[in-house]
Amino acid sequence: MLEADDEIAEMLPERGPQRRCLASGEVLPKERLLRFVVGPAGELMADPASRLPGRGLWLKPERAIIERAVTRRLFARAAKTPVRVPDDLIDRLLSQERRRLVDLIGLARRAGLAVAGFEKVRAALAAGQVALLFEASDGAADGREKLLQQARHSAPGLRVARLLDAATLGQAIGREAVVHLALLPGGLTQRLEQALDRIVAMTGDPR
Repeated sequence: MLEADDEIAEMLPERGPQRRCLASGEVLPKERLLRFVVGPAGELMADPASRLPGRGLWLKPERAIIERAVTRRLFARAAKTPVRVPDDLIDRLLSQERRRLVDLIGLARRAGLAVAGFEKVRAALAAGQVALLFEASDGAADGREKLLQQARHSAPGLRVARLLDAATLGQAIGREAVVHLALLPGGLTQRLEQALDRIVAMTGDPR
């Protein structure tokens, strides 16, 4: 049974800055939304790091939501000015998020939160140290299955991502190619999961 303080905490709204999705009307934590700004020439620019100057236009990073905002001209309505929206907006967003994912993996490696290679990843799984597992999309099925079996035994429910190929995973950590990559718990790993969530929401591909 929950203690009284726990019951109160569950009823409270999520803490931290919140913004309204201009397409759905939902008010959500900033981390769960994607920020856009209108550039000097009137072009729409995605700002996933929330660093660009200008008034923020916020959307849930979901394909249907983004398409609704484009079709109904919601960016121009919210900005109260003409806005030029790229025809390939979703493709650009996906490319941007994948680059961000690679950059975050590189930061995780430099922070000592990344473990690469079959044996090292297997040892980390056995020790219960893995928070997120990347398997190259073009990696051999037998090695992947062995690690997945280890994960099911040692870390039930562990998230496994297969969005990137071996060359891209290798590039992220400064190697020629990487098939198996484990991320250890930490703030960067949470940011990686957020980037994965955005890609999944925009593609509908759970991998």
